[in-house]
Amino acid sequence: MGEVVIVGGGPTGLWLAAELRLAGVEVTVLERRAERDPHSKGFTIHPRTMELWASRGVGESFVTQGRRVPDSHFGLLDHRMDYGTLDTPFPYVLLLAQPKVEELMEGYARDLGVHVRRGHAFTASTQETDRVVVRAEGPGGPSTMETAFLVGCDGAGSAVRSAAGIGFPGTGSTAYAWVADVTLDDPPAVPYFQKTNEAGQVLVVPIGPGLHRVAGVDGAGVLGYEGQPAEKELRAWLVAVAGTDFGLHDPVWVSGTGSASCLADRYRSGRVLLAGDAAHRLFPAGGMGLNVGVQDAWNLGWKLAATVRGWAPDGLLDSYHAERHPVGAATLRLTRGQTALMTTFTPETLALRSVLDDAIARVPEFSRFLAEQASGIGVSYGRGAGDHPLVGTRAPDLRLSGGPGLFALLVPGRYVFLDLTGTGRALPGRVTTSPEPPTPPGLVVCADEPVESRAGWRRVRAALIRPDGHVAWASEEDDDAALRSAAATALAATTRVRTPGS
Repeated sequence: MGEVVIVGGGPTGLWLAAELRLAGVEVTVLERRAERDPHSKGFTIHPRTMELWASRGVGESFVTQGRRVPDSHFGLLDHRMDYGTLDTPFPYVLLLAQPKVEELMEGYARDLGVHVRRGHAFTASTQETDRVVVRAEGPGGPSTMETAFLVGCDGAGSAVRSAAGIGFPGTGSTAYAWVADVTLDDPPAVPYFQKTNEAGQVLVVPIGPGLHRVAGVDGAGVLGYEGQPAEKELRAWLVAVAGTDFGLHDPVWVSGTGSASCLADRYRSGRVLLAGDAAHRLFPAGGMGLNVGVQDAWNLGWKLAATVRGWAPDGLLDSYHAERHPVGAATLRLTRGQTALMTTFTPETLALRSVLDDAIARVPEFSRFLAEQASGIGVSYGRGAGDHPLVGTRAPDLRLSGGPGLFALLVPGRYVFLDLTGTGRALPGRVTTSPEPPTPPGLVVCADEPVESRAGWRRVRAALIRPDGHVAWASEEDDDAALRSAAATALAATTRVRTPGS
């Protein structure tokens, strides 16, 4: 019997597969497409996604392939959120087409030993007490496999979600957005052109040699809602909104999507789990879907691996839904708010756009708040009573006197114990800096002093960082013995305590 089957070979499924394989789990990815889709549904990569790539040692291979833009839009308002104010090594968005993201992710996953079966479409599943029976249709005909867990990463129309009987409540479409990849003889002089008026909205971005992405909403009814608009209609749309067609010709891909938005009522049903668009359908607004999906995978990967390998403490896998479902709901709220700004062009909505535009331009704290929410930097999973305020928050790339930052320490995909006393005074007796892992899941131990001061971290003497870069425990305890005792308790909570015969 296999250990995990993932349905869907897009960014979410591939990153989840890599995370599982990093922990030694056997993974098979079923992807219905025989070849990678050459067209890019999304191309905006946010800082938190680049941080997770860096935390697995593959950040440079992605970042060097893309184009850096120091800001990003909110609802395609004229003034943009400044990402340069964020506390991250990646204070920008990266323009990188989804086919290239998938190519790099698949190469990384295959190098780790992930089995990717292209041309295999999921058809049905049956969940049993100790396994899931998965049926698929491939080049050789129908096949059946058994697996300990099944994960649906197969998009908003998820067949895995339907087979598991998981609800997908939400709202229907009230507007339609179009994207077209075209040649422009007279493109905008700026790399990120946007314009909104009573006729609709247009965004123009270069996406590759000789190609531009033209996207937006038709408020004047030029494009219609049924069938693919022709080149003539696309030019008319641009003229109506931007005042020029930029010399548009030869569209190579045109696609539309409605403004419907939905959220799965649960991310787990027994041995079946959901991630990415299978768990949440979002209106396209600055790459939110791709980024949130990959971040779902990062949260789920180490938890599912711990469960498969038998060292997960009680409730760890359930915490995937508990942590990521609220993030999905918050993202849905964020994109729905932007949908209203991007799809209605009444005088009232245009006035609201003007008010928010002024706020972004004149109130740096407001711009930063929106940037933190949109980028994933602001995601926090909460904490229990008595926990340090850092618990649940994303840990920054703390620079340490020994050289490497925190992200480099996270590369093996293990918990990281930081003794920030610099002298080893926070280390419990059973924990050393030996390369041999002292616990079943493994542990990276670093006894060092930070070389920079950060708000919230200035008095911290020790911290335990989860494999996904969020703080599991932190302490400012001054008494060394009490600090070591608290650290030992925190470490014990990461691993299932086995009783004789279990």
